[in-house]
Amino acid sequence: MAGRALAPWVRTRLRTAPGAAAALAVLVLMTAWLAAAFPRGVETYENDGLRHAVASAAPARTALQFSAGAPGLSATAPDRAAMVSPAELRQHFDAVVRTVPAPLTIDRAQSAYGLRTGQSLESDEPFLPRPSGIPARFTVAAQAGLATHARLVSGRLPGGRADQESAGAEVAVTEDTARALRLTPGAVLHVAGVGRGPLALTVTGIVRPLEPGGGYWSVQPVLRTPQLESVPSAAPEPPKYWHGALLLAPNAAPALLATGGKPEMYAQLAPESAPLNARGLGDLKDAVASLQAGPALNDARTVFSSSTAVFTELDKVLIAYGSARDAVRPVVAVAGFGTATVAAVVLLMAGGLAATRRAAELTLLRARGGSLPQIAGRLCAESAVVVVPAAGAGLVLALLAVPDGRFGPALAAAAGVAVLGCVALPLRATPAHRTVRSAAERADLVREKASARRTVAELTLLVLAAGAVFALRRRGTAGGSVDLLLSAAPVLIGVMAALVLIRLHPLPLRWAARPAGRLRGVLGFLALARAGRAPGGGALPLLALLTALSTAAFGGSVLAGTADARDRAALYATGADARVDGVVLPKDLAAEVAGVPGVRSVAAVHIEYAVELPGGAKAAVAGVDPQAYARLTAGTALDVDAARLKAPSAKPGTAVLPALASPSLARLLGPNPVALRVGGKDVTVRVSADHAWSAAVPGTAYLLVDAAGLAAKDPTALLVGGSSLDAKALRATAEHGGATVRLRSQAREAFTDSPLQKGAGRVYGVAVAAGAGFAVLALLLSLLRGAPERSALLARLRTMGLTRRQGRALLVLESLPAAFLAAAGGALTGWASIALLAPGIDLAGLALATTSGLAPVGAELRADPVSLVLPAVCVLLLAAGVAAAQAWWSGRRGSITELRAGDAR
Repeated sequence: MAGRALAPWVRTRLRTAPGAAAALAVLVLMTAWLAAAFPRGVETYENDGLRHAVASAAPARTALQFSAGAPGLSATAPDRAAMVSPAELRQHFDAVVRTVPAPLTIDRAQSAYGLRTGQSLESDEPFLPRPSGIPARFTVAAQAGLATHARLVSGRLPGGRADQESAGAEVAVTEDTARALRLTPGAVLHVAGVGRGPLALTVTGIVRPLEPGGGYWSVQPVLRTPQLESVPSAAPEPPKYWHGALLLAPNAAPALLATGGKPEMYAQLAPESAPLNARGLGDLKDAVASLQAGPALNDARTVFSSSTAVFTELDKVLIAYGSARDAVRPVVAVAGFGTATVAAVVLLMAGGLAATRRAAELTLLRARGGSLPQIAGRLCAESAVVVVPAAGAGLVLALLAVPDGRFGPALAAAAGVAVLGCVALPLRATPAHRTVRSAAERADLVREKASARRTVAELTLLVLAAGAVFALRRRGTAGGSVDLLLSAAPVLIGVMAALVLIRLHPLPLRWAARPAGRLRGVLGFLALARAGRAPGGGALPLLALLTALSTAAFGGSVLAGTADARDRAALYATGADARVDGVVLPKDLAAEVAGVPGVRSVAAVHIEYAVELPGGAKAAVAGVDPQAYARLTAGTALDVDAARLKAPSAKPGTAVLPALASPSLARLLGPNPVALRVGGKDVTVRVSADHAWSAAVPGTAYLLVDAAGLAAKDPTALLVGGSSLDAKALRATAEHGGATVRLRSQAREAFTDSPLQKGAGRVYGVAVAAGAGFAVLALLLSLLRGAPERSALLARLRTMGLTRRQGRALLVLESLPAAFLAAAGGALTGWASIALLAPGIDLAGLALATTSGLAPVGAELRADPVSLVLPAVCVLLLAAGVAAAQAWWSGRRGSITELRAGDAR
């Protein structure tokens, strides 16, 4: 075993078994591809989720809004005017942008700055609309960059200069403002001045925003769209007035210094979402905190104004995203750990298959003086020639398939696969050759006794699994960080179950073989006897199958649980398959909707919002037809017993109406009758039952009563049932009646619109599918390990008169006990894992993209029967199919070919 012979020996061994080398290369390539793609996929959807969270939030929430009072209160008028000139304001803007700490970056294109009135100014022009007789008010802003963010519709952009003594200035308005406030080019608006006469603001042009939803226009939405605001009042309908915006020419900003609008300098910095990454979420939070009350705020006050104040809700957006990510991470880690475990076992099984094929060769090398380190080194070098290039190719495929994400974690994952692939054959081969032997010893599992080391290892795994389950049940997965022990808990449970079954399964085989031996045929006894005397290497295949099946069952149940949570949340959001809403719906609209193709049932609802309750609380009161409502909600989570709502036969307003209430209102009102004023009528209700959710009034405190007890009321909503309704026809019918339509399917899509949820679900699905694929490989490898010996046995038995049909039956029956053990054990282990770990698993973050009160509903982990049974059945069918295929192939080769190898088998 000299060193010079190493390279020729490796090359010779690879040339001897090119098929095995190619199969190992493909296995390593696929494993390295999946292993390297997993961390990049996780990082990609986390980054996309963060960018989506920031980009989709309202600009008014994410913008960094700097504001300060007008400068130079004690300076002369010319000096104050110079302080708010366009050039000076631009310098302030550039300086404050430089104070924003990394990793925050600013999107200058959607940022804005200028001078504006901190308090709206009243304009008492006769042509302005007055909804309640109150004059309109205006925010006047000299915001830089109007020409680049708007398109001129009519007139011209404002220009010219104005100062504190100017009689007037030019302004522009948006299309929405001009339409709502009846403004046209040439209109003059007068606002009160301070220490001078009114300032005349002349509308010179009407503009259309180029990006209405961008930060330039939406940080202060009133610049784009006027608002109908209410005057604080205790009246049921407080008086209202219009609040619009006038866009002043930048050179006319000094004119605002002589008005009563409390002018202020401002800078609105829109953060760029593209450079953000979830890995730096902590640094992002620190940067925002520094701007709110920290060193960055002090820097801003130095360069902008000593009175600078900063407002932003970007920190809340980041916290909400972080909570959703922390809820998703542990659940995805469970799938990653499960699939990684099965993949590692499959690589070890591949090494075991090669070790079994070369047992005689290694025995001979050991007998001729080869040491274990020498043999292990040669086997490792032989494997490395195949494994390292294959792992590198898998890494390249992962980089191409998932272009985003860091390179380091992917490289580490692929390197781990390469290392395991290189050492798998030495690890499986050298323990069997610790002592020098002349022939392989028999290792029947029934007679094999467990060593003390194996017992200690199994007890250690038992303690780890028990600790993981206890910690997960107590703490849950919603804590934030990924705990390796918690994420590996389902795998540890599967490992323990596999070890227990490996110890126990010879007993039932031995018991079953005794009565089978008394039967006339030999197939049953022979199959059970051979299955009970399977070689000790059968432990690893069973371990792989059990771990894969339990992980697949757990993953399938997670995916089924997320789908169920989304369905339930969508149902709670709409109340039915479709919902038609309006102020007051035509009485014949219900009949028209019932005629829409696909509509199964329709329930009319009359809703009175803000009904005052005893104690001053308010709630919604909904009147329904009990029978129609019960038919619509039958079989759903919103099911209602019509008898609980049926009003007594009496004149409306005289009888006590039974009511179904939300839990909070049920506690507030109690069991006694309560008098209410509903829609101008006095009614008396008594809570007969409580229900957390209502189809009639989703997501709010409610009382549900019989509409007959509310006297004749036109419906304000229609609940529509039908799984295959024609949405287009329904919308057309509803719009004809002046109503809007919301579909349950649309509500469900709203819960999955985040890249975080979509990406996590996609990665989880791929992990489950990969685990199933590795389970199939584990089964095939376990059957291939004994294939030569079974083929030789079948040939010998055929020379004794065994028919081909009996040969196929023998191989199928021999494979079924181990396959049934793995299938049943995997299903039971998956069910036990889900039952034990369900209290600590939170699926809300994975299932729902929103953080509303609907999120926790239906997000519990439950065992999915299909996920438990289907993989187990597939294992049985695959095992039987492979055995039958082997019997057919052996029959084609003939007994002479199989027996020619003689003692090698």
